[in-house]
Amino acid sequence: MEEKNLQDLLFRDQDFSSDLLRQLNVLRQSRILTDVTLCTGDIEIPCHRNVLASSSPYFRAMFCSNFIESGQEKINLHGIDSGILHCIITYVYTGEILITVENVLYLMETASMLQYSRLFEACSAYLQDQLTPDNCLSMIRVSENLHCENLNKKAKAMALKQFPEVATSEDLKELCALELLNYLGDDELCGEEEQVFEALIAWVRHDLQARQGYIQDLFKKVRLQYVHPIFFFHFIANDSLIQSSPTCRSILELASKQMFSLYSTSTPDVKPTWHVPRRYSYREFLLLVGGRKDNEQTMRDVLLYDEKTNQWLTLAKYPTGLYKASAASLQSTVYLLGGIPIGNRQRQVSDNVYIFSLKLNQWRLVESMLVPRYSHRSVAYKNYIFAIGGIGENQEILNSMERYDSIYNIWEHMANMPVAVLHPAVSAKDQRIYLFGGEDNMQNPARLVQIYHVSRNMWFRMETRMVKNVCAPAALIGDRIFIVGGYTRRVIAYDTKANKFVKCADMKDRRMHHGAAVINEKLYLTGGRCLTSDNAIEDSDSLECYDPKTDTWASKGKLPHRLFDHGCLAVQCVPFSSLLWEKD
Repeated sequence: MEEKNLQDLLFRDQDFSSDLLRQLNVLRQSRILTDVTLCTGDIEIPCHRNVLASSSPYFRAMFCSNFIESGQEKINLHGIDSGILHCIITYVYTGEILITVENVLYLMETASMLQYSRLFEACSAYLQDQLTPDNCLSMIRVSENLHCENLNKKAKAMALKQFPEVATSEDLKELCALELLNYLGDDELCGEEEQVFEALIAWVRHDLQARQGYIQDLFKKVRLQYVHPIFFFHFIANDSLIQSSPTCRSILELASKQMFSLYSTSTPDVKPTWHVPRRYSYREFLLLVGGRKDNEQTMRDVLLYDEKTNQWLTLAKYPTGLYKASAASLQSTVYLLGGIPIGNRQRQVSDNVYIFSLKLNQWRLVESMLVPRYSHRSVAYKNYIFAIGGIGENQEILNSMERYDSIYNIWEHMANMPVAVLHPAVSAKDQRIYLFGGEDNMQNPARLVQIYHVSRNMWFRMETRMVKNVCAPAALIGDRIFIVGGYTRRVIAYDTKANKFVKCADMKDRRMHHGAAVINEKLYLTGGRCLTSDNAIEDSDSLECYDPKTDTWASKGKLPHRLFDHGCLAVQCVPFSSLLWEKD
């Protein structure tokens, strides 16, 4: 007879443990073999010591150590709701429990006390699913009382990320002063400083008599240098609560000098103590406005570039197509000035000024310029927008300049530039507006720098052989103004402190009619028209980046299409809902 091969069999009964627990529960309910009774309120629950000790470190310590309860037949659990204890004991014997809005906090507290960690985490997960901007602040308090890290982390993240909604909740009004101070001072708060101000004012006014004394500490949490000048001037400076506090009035005075004074801010009475960085939630974006794309078609598009995701987003188009308008940004508001409306057979030059709110994703008209102009330059400084030169109604080259006061919504004439030039590179730094190069009325490159002193309303000029740019942008990084191309590959930087030019790494192509803006201390170059080696003109869709620390250029991909004569701006804002934006 042949010998058979014998194999071992490891038998696993998947239902055995659950059946065993189910039978133990039947025994418990029939009070069979139970050896301890848990008492709370007006009920008694018979249990098995070995089951309780096996289910929880709390009961294991109670029954397996030298505590007095280890030999008692009845154990009084003070401070526990009888209904909640019954639910938990049922959970111990069945592994099932119904968590509801009404019982979750009691379950969580009792589970924490009796050391049922899985039940505790299940309650935490349930509360995390119930989080809303209306209740996340109260959930932070609950999580801190119960030492629940997961709930605390998620509730805090929501409170910071959805600050505009949280700020209008009743929970915010119920915070104590220290909680509100910590909340409004958090760098991760995703809100505009105007909203921070409105939130603290609403909190104080909710209980004015008890809370007015906190106004000066709370006001210090508003980073006033990032508040829009119009809001600062019309709302914050005139608020009765702010005016009632001497400390707040002192802060206002310092902020006003920093924001609005056209005179030197290095005077002894103005201390640079308010230079708090932006909240981390603020991001810098690249914004392209209008211009001419493929086949020289003038467009109304507004494109926003997120360098972190390398995505282009399409924002609201401006109301009418404009040829050779100029664009400037002040805070998170974009200004589009002048130009020639497309479809205007008479080529009538416009004096219109449109402003674009990133927050609302909307355009609207404001006060018109004093002089219609196109092919001009514009630049923002303090709370002003300056419109410089360009071509006027009679096709003459203008040497005039005017400025717009964003606080009072008015334009005023300023001193004329010494030499009328077209297409200079323009930048502003320390009360000075710099015009580099351009071309004169004979279409010759102007080898000079024209400098306007803002507070003195005076121009002076500086002849230099270093400048020979036409249709080139300028961008400020630190103390240096970079002039990028302009019918050339050359890049030079003007050091405003040392009053000298520095040669930088050349671009790859000879370029003009392009854009440039600074994001996170790097210079981004967009589109333009390139001159080939045989002097042919090609439109470009390139996106390139210059790092001044390494003096190197790098490609960042391409624009959505070839583009030139466009506005190229850097804007800082809190990222808004993607529902406002459509991916390009």
